[in-house]
Amino acid sequence: MGRVTLPVLLLLLVASVASAAAVPALADTPPPLVQYNSGIPIHEIQCRDSRILMESPNGVPACLYEKSAEALQQRGWVMVQTMQDNPLVGKPSGKPSSLYNQARFYSDTWNEQPERMPEEGGFMQSSPQSQGLQSQPSSIGLTAGGAQDVENFRKNIENDFLPLHTDITYEGLFSDYYFDTGAEQQCEKLFCPSYSYAISQDPLSEKDEYYLSVGLNSGIRESDFERKKLNLVVVLDVSGSMQSAFDRYYYDQLGNRFERPDAPEDDFAKAKINIATESIAGMIDYLGDDDRLGIVLFESTAHVAKPLESMGAADRDRLKKNILAIHADGGTNMEAGIRAGTSLFEAVRDADPDEYESRIIFLTDAMPNTDLVSEFGLFGMIEKNAQKGIHATVIGIGVDFNTELVEHITKVRGANYYSIHSSSSFLDRMTDEFEFMVTPLVFDLVLRIESDGYSIEQVYGSPEADLATGEIMRINTLFPSKVEDGQTKGGIVLLKLERAPGDASITLDASYRDRSGMMGGDSVTFELEDRGTTFYENTGIRKGILLAKYAELAKTWAFDERASYAYYQGFEFERYPFYEDGVSPFLSEGIRMPHHVGSTPLGQWERQSIPLSVSGGYQAIMGQFGDHFEREMGSIGDPELEQELEILRKLEGRPSG
Repeated sequence: MGRVTLPVLLLLLVASVASAAAVPALADTPPPLVQYNSGIPIHEIQCRDSRILMESPNGVPACLYEKSAEALQQRGWVMVQTMQDNPLVGKPSGKPSSLYNQARFYSDTWNEQPERMPEEGGFMQSSPQSQGLQSQPSSIGLTAGGAQDVENFRKNIENDFLPLHTDITYEGLFSDYYFDTGAEQQCEKLFCPSYSYAISQDPLSEKDEYYLSVGLNSGIRESDFERKKLNLVVVLDVSGSMQSAFDRYYYDQLGNRFERPDAPEDDFAKAKINIATESIAGMIDYLGDDDRLGIVLFESTAHVAKPLESMGAADRDRLKKNILAIHADGGTNMEAGIRAGTSLFEAVRDADPDEYESRIIFLTDAMPNTDLVSEFGLFGMIEKNAQKGIHATVIGIGVDFNTELVEHITKVRGANYYSIHSSSSFLDRMTDEFEFMVTPLVFDLVLRIESDGYSIEQVYGSPEADLATGEIMRINTLFPSKVEDGQTKGGIVLLKLERAPGDASITLDASYRDRSGMMGGDSVTFELEDRGTTFYENTGIRKGILLAKYAELAKTWAFDERASYAYYQGFEFERYPFYEDGVSPFLSEGIRMPHHVGSTPLGQWERQSIPLSVSGGYQAIMGQFGDHFEREMGSIGDPELEQELEILRKLEGRPSG
């Protein structure tokens, strides 16, 4: 097997264009891991879209874009010359690489060990039977409501601001990735949970921890999926803070920041209101003639800019022009906005709920300063709307978007939220996910666990995680989700189990309601076998555990840094016990989020900037966990995890690759 440097490989790629006719079309090329697990030698793996084939230090192949390939090359990944790069390359000469041996070994032993893949090189995949089942692209998957990304967390760090601990949520982080859900049977119902088991060592304490993932599968065929017609009301924030650039804090203790000279205009220089109006104008193209659209603008007060009317008679070009002309000024009264938006639904109160879905979409930087944000104000109205079947989507704009406020909102039934930082990124999301974003499918999911030997210690991947007890997990809403290559985007919820003396058998009873209120359910009993000190049933649960640990560490760090900043600035902020280096003592027992994190409010909704800082103790922990993350990333084989590794290396203080 030949290995080449990036410049040489790029020359080979350029040279191969001349003979493109001789190269087979790659539009339907399986992912590299699928090719690899089927026994294809490393040099014969094909990549899509002129991506570069690389091998991780743990011997896992990945097809990467040039920028990612260059960064990973600095961390021990190697370029692999393939037959796709050079058709004259034959079988590898000399001693085959460990990866080539592993590919043959996995292929040879599938028939001998159909239960699961071997763990050579720290790599594990689900059984070939499971992969073959999941690879059928006929069904959609499901994902929990609440946050659908963690872009606000990433963008704050990218712009050298200290994030809020609420900027990163488990469900938002999970929604950025695809998971093997562990499904082993074809689902024929609206919702079919599947379960996977793992024993994992905490990377700091090295203590064994027990996990169970709940795979969120659906029997709805992708070809049969069709959203209802929409009664859609867009409520747009036109307050003064929306006039500022998205990478600035409107209420900024630090004064003006220097512009980043390398910042793309689309992402950084535009005002938040411009990104918002361009996003709404783009959304117009995804509405059908039978959909109804209304628009409300709010600042200190609110007014109706467009009644809730059918799009069939609308002049779409003129409507887009009027939307793009909107400017921002004034205070931020979100309660006024939702009151005006809710009033528009009076005109369609007789609409058939089996035919129409009703939803309010907020576009805001979520910094209210004039309204009552309580169960009797904004929160109360959103909950009352949900009871009437009017659900909410919050789209947050800008690095000063207040996730702490929105986290409360999106715990409401049928609610979700997204972060956008450019109009182009929003349109990308509309292209892929608009139909799913406005279509909740499963409500009031309750999972009951009965076992003498296990109970639920923590839930990751649901905005209602704090409602979990030792026996019950709750999720208010499941939305449809994309399935690619047998994996579901955001398709799991992770349970951390507490082990006790007793029978290792578990009975899981799941119950839920569909959109019409009909009850459904599922029950399964199985025994969790003693697998030794480390075991992952598939890469889905392994990835979920890694991301949960990452989020816990990030939350604890962000909270502690803000608490320390407030304390030393003389602000009123309850100071929790820290080590001398500023590290939460809870981390001495491994990566876990202390109970006080997430329970202390900011004290004001107008979010103010704090410079990015990482105490010496946390720098060391970020480095230690970053090394663990990189090893796991190689074993899991998902190059998208690189974006989290880059954050860890920045917080560690290590120069970017």
